[in-house]
Amino acid sequence: MYIGEQLINPSDDRLRLSAQLGSEAVIIDTRPNYAVLDEAGLWSGAKIARERKRIENYGMKLDGMALDLGSLLLDSLRAPEKAKARAAQLRQHIKAAAEGGCDLVKFTVAMVGITRTGVVEGRGGMQCSTFRASDYHPETDARFSYWGTVLPEDGKTKPSEAVYDPKKQETGGQRLAGEVGGISAQEGWKAIQFLVEQLLPTAEKEGVRLACHPHDPAYPAEGLNGVHHVLGSIEGMKQFLSLAPGSPYLGFNFCQGTIAEMSSDPNAAVLEAIRTFGPMGKIFMVHFRNIKGGFLDFREAMPDEGSVDMAQAIRAYREVGYEGVLCPDHVPLSEQDPERERFFAYCLGYTKALLQTA
Repeated sequence: MYIGEQLINPSDDRLRLSAQLGSEAVIIDTRPNYAVLDEAGLWSGAKIARERKRIENYGMKLDGMALDLGSLLLDSLRAPEKAKARAAQLRQHIKAAAEGGCDLVKFTVAMVGITRTGVVEGRGGMQCSTFRASDYHPETDARFSYWGTVLPEDGKTKPSEAVYDPKKQETGGQRLAGEVGGISAQEGWKAIQFLVEQLLPTAEKEGVRLACHPHDPAYPAEGLNGVHHVLGSIEGMKQFLSLAPGSPYLGFNFCQGTIAEMSSDPNAAVLEAIRTFGPMGKIFMVHFRNIKGGFLDFREAMPDEGSVDMAQAIRAYREVGYEGVLCPDHVPLSEQDPERERFFAYCLGYTKALLQTA
């Protein structure tokens, strides 16, 4: 195992900093990936190769890229022709990734954003995104949820950059639940099956792994505001893999924090998931993050202060033979570190220390 970072359109200086912090890999988490787009707005294999070589010049490797599904999942239910057109573009992206020497793309199955209901103070007054199902309201959803690459409001900075705006490209095709008329569990699985059927054959042919991020957060069994999160449980994750049994190219962007959110016993859930999917070879990359709390009531946290025993998790990854990247993610916000570079550096150092101790 090794540490790495997810970076959005990184400059040379930012790549140099990542290398100096000890990162061995970079995931290009850019939606859209400006540096790799051709004139038609599609990924270019030549430009991906150039980005890969630029990263390698700093002693790191390109471990993967973020595949922006846009509104494909929702469109597969409401506007199928539009969904098919988007799927064709995504297949081109996958081919370009292979041409450029990148063998992993990650994506999220979120149709309505990453739901949050507010912020609370963490250690030293840092601002931590929180989800409490009993506090859910469409207004707090629009204000505090993650929309594409837009961070939720931290309670202190200008909310204009965080509030949901369907006209912004950064929302990643996600919509407010009230705008989509609800999504049943059956519809959720239908959309995900469409995604797998459209992309997996190309991924298998090109040798590119598809790393799926589960639904964040887990919703109540009856849904939330008419929407069901079918990939919000370990059983749901098993069902996802059953859509392509035996394929080595379908697996998980294993978000440890999201899996912790699935249970009232987050530590047990994380260890169960590692020991379930690790031996299957289905953990393609890890978001190594923590939460405080559990199912339907939690806040995001720094890795050393949450409900999951991170050292125990590291040992479990080793037990199952996981050898990939560990990336920090969903780091809290602070006026003292507006770009969060110091917070991410802290997370990287903490993770590296756990690896050395293990």
